[in-house]
Amino acid sequence: MDRMRELVDILNKYSYEYYVLDEPTVSDKEYDRLYDELVKLEKESGVRLFDSPTRRVGGEPISAFKKHNHIARLYSLDKSTTFDELIAFDNRINSGKKVEYTVEYKFDGLTICLTYVDGKFLCATTRGNGVTGEDVTAQVLTIKSFPLTINAKGTIEVQGEAIMRLSVLDEYNKTADEPLKNARNAVAGAIRNLDPKVTEKRKAEIMFYNVNYSSDIKFSSQIECVEFLRNNGFKVHPFFRVCNGIDDVMSAIKEIENNRKKLNILTDGAVIKVNDFSLRDALGFTDKFPRFAMAYKFDAEEVTTILQDVKWQVGRTGKLTPLGIVSPVELAGATVRKATLNNYGDILRKNIKIGARVLIRRSNEVIPEILGSTEITDNCTEVIKPENCPFCGAKIVEIGANIFCPNIHCRPRIIAKLSNFASKNGVNIDGFSEKTAGQLYDVLGIENYADIYKLNKDDLSRLDGFKALKTDNLLRSIDNSRKVGLSNFIFALGIDNVGKKTAKDLAKRFNTFSDFVNANTDTLVQMEDIGEIVAKSITDFFANRDNLAEIDALFSAGVCVFDETEDKNGVFSGEKVVLTGTLSKYTRDQASKIIEDLGGEIMSSVSKNTTLVLAGENAGSKLDKANALNIKIISETEFDEIIKR
Repeated sequence: MDRMRELVDILNKYSYEYYVLDEPTVSDKEYDRLYDELVKLEKESGVRLFDSPTRRVGGEPISAFKKHNHIARLYSLDKSTTFDELIAFDNRINSGKKVEYTVEYKFDGLTICLTYVDGKFLCATTRGNGVTGEDVTAQVLTIKSFPLTINAKGTIEVQGEAIMRLSVLDEYNKTADEPLKNARNAVAGAIRNLDPKVTEKRKAEIMFYNVNYSSDIKFSSQIECVEFLRNNGFKVHPFFRVCNGIDDVMSAIKEIENNRKKLNILTDGAVIKVNDFSLRDALGFTDKFPRFAMAYKFDAEEVTTILQDVKWQVGRTGKLTPLGIVSPVELAGATVRKATLNNYGDILRKNIKIGARVLIRRSNEVIPEILGSTEITDNCTEVIKPENCPFCGAKIVEIGANIFCPNIHCRPRIIAKLSNFASKNGVNIDGFSEKTAGQLYDVLGIENYADIYKLNKDDLSRLDGFKALKTDNLLRSIDNSRKVGLSNFIFALGIDNVGKKTAKDLAKRFNTFSDFVNANTDTLVQMEDIGEIVAKSITDFFANRDNLAEIDALFSAGVCVFDETEDKNGVFSGEKVVLTGTLSKYTRDQASKIIEDLGGEIMSSVSKNTTLVLAGENAGSKLDKANALNIKIISETEFDEIIKR
């Protein structure tokens, strides 16, 4: 029993670090070893402790949901979409005095209420109508981002939002028989499913934000409430602003709007609450809403429209990708006319038909994606899978889920190939656009990388729009690109499945291009984030004689690949740096390059391994987390001073 207690405590600690803090301290293998030991002891003893992590495994399906009455009613929030409405909300509250508010993200998921009695988890329910919900305890027990025991006497209800991360949704849909349309529907379907194993597969999480009822603990503010949740191991989003007056509230909302598209979580607004609970008591409730809180809703990021046609695009690898042409519609502040589909299998799974009404989503400022059909009529027609390349006429080939044009001389393949090579993440030829690549292919017949370095003024004078200044600038940039860092060169080669990050990881692992070329599959898969598919893409690339000949031609043209780890000692040596917010003098890439050139390493997210954060304007959750972990933070002004030393 002592060993079981020890294992449960250790495993719960590791789970908290992994699922709540996003900072795992042990490998999956080490966790699994201890978990297996606990399972064995539980079988031998016939005993399972109340807070054992083995309770979180999806059990057998249930026959129906039982009803559950909430101890205290769960209210919905009144909504606003303009700052004028927020000011009116403030005027109803403040009586001429500034009020202290809190501002948090409004998550777009499914409201969940957890009940604890004397520190032990009792049950989980949906919001329902606010008075009565459905008991979803069996489903929620599969979620690992909440504690089974807390430090609280009496009865307590905590409220949160069940969510599914966008990256998890994308991974799920890659192998799903029926893709899920969006993260909100995905998590709602996971929780309100009679089979807990379905919930477990969808890897839902819960973000907590409120104590709805407490018999013994009396909270005086929203700050105290959130601190209680954090201190007891509930997952709370790091963004939490305390605002002195409505002007500060509007600034916090702007901050959320600037940063929310970078989140891995679906959010549709902000929640504003009066911080002081005594003032809340005085304000009270209407029949529907609390008078002390307001939701601020952003423009919708999903909308329906009519799919007019599907066009097929050809990329540098020859893969044909379907592009939906839709009736113009306003979405997230932009007019949308095109939307992506992954492949023909994706079209079939989503039941996409020309003429159908489709649901599209736009996020992270990229081209929208078609999520599925919402209305199909008798006049709709099937999307036809092409048998020949729409550009060169070559018979297409199928490899796995995708179709390819096998013709390496196909025009769009060449243009994409040359553009990728010259891009800023490649050899960085300034002024080399996709249009330039098209002109070089159409007029001069250029198909290979090395041919770019043979260009002269007479060649470029034959291209439309190339006057003397533009010609000189491009030739100078081409010449400057002959000396290129290893990571940029790896990216420039256009190896399948090797993007910017993977190229950097490979450059760090293999100091020279020769070492990289000669790396075998076993060596590659030992690297973090390099799986068998990526490793095979790399080894297949260098097994191709045409690719090796093209690389030799580049070296003969004077291209020199240097080890980026050389001469990297500088003021940022040993620093692991995270950038957040908007910088006024530098782009994110420029600042990152300066830091790397001066010995630093750029990290994408804040963790306990981060040593420094460069914070610009409107820095968001990364700054909050850095403050919580007591990580050194510098401003852009301080950054300028450091790099001038």
